[in-house]
Amino acid sequence: MSATATTIANDRVAIELGEDGVAEVRFVRADKMNALDPEMFQRIIEAGSTLQRMKGLRAVVLSGEGKAFCAGLDLSNFSRPPAEDEPSITERTYGNANKFQQVAMQWRKLPVPVIAAIHGVCFGGGLQIASGADIRIAHPATRMAIMELKWGLVPDMGGYALWRGLVRDDVLRELIYTNREFTGAEAQVLGLATYLDENPRDRALAIARTIALKNPHAIRAAKRLQAGMWERETDAILLEESIEQHGIMRSRNQVEAVMAEMERRKPNFEDL
Repeated sequence: MSATATTIANDRVAIELGEDGVAEVRFVRADKMNALDPEMFQRIIEAGSTLQRMKGLRAVVLSGEGKAFCAGLDLSNFSRPPAEDEPSITERTYGNANKFQQVAMQWRKLPVPVIAAIHGVCFGGGLQIASGADIRIAHPATRMAIMELKWGLVPDMGGYALWRGLVRDDVLRELIYTNREFTGAEAQVLGLATYLDENPRDRALAIARTIALKNPHAIRAAKRLQAGMWERETDAILLEESIEQHGIMRSRNQVEAVMAEMERRKPNFEDL
């Protein structure tokens, strides 16, 4: 991290924003393999809210400390009675999502690209959180599973929305119905990992820093277009492309992108 990095931390999640605009978000409940207890859910959502408001943000790298990215639901949740004021999971408390879905969906809702660096164990809710990232870098030996059927449940943290277009339908059904474990290497074949790397965090940071050197207006517009690609009809996609491009063309940052390329120098973009 840069010496001028901004750090925000608690006992569940830490955020460090470097001067390059890349924010590292780390799950720091390493003693519990970053398992999801009530406080972990809340802290992850708070981290997402902080990133939404963060000035100068260009890209995010999401990782876990210790031996796991995230081992999924903390099993102590099964014995915990719900609080009296806890909303029903059918209530939409975060726009189109409930609290449990928001911890995974919020990475798609962020305006900048998110890259997950996955290692160790990535089960259940942890896999759904990783699936919310734009790009996933996995260690080949990572242990992964869509775990919910093991506990008599269904995936309900955004998985069904996030896995569209990633995994072939019949393969996804088999993974869900059997909750079998697979490796990071198999995850790449299945579509759940973008790249494999012995050091996922370093690879993720390298990609994030490359993204951070692109026109931030164009990167955010590209993420918006990508988000609507699966839901919109062709005519609507074509129009949205034109609308986004119209807003970018000949803007200061677009001109700067051209000049920096022509002059072979680092661009000096205007922050949003």
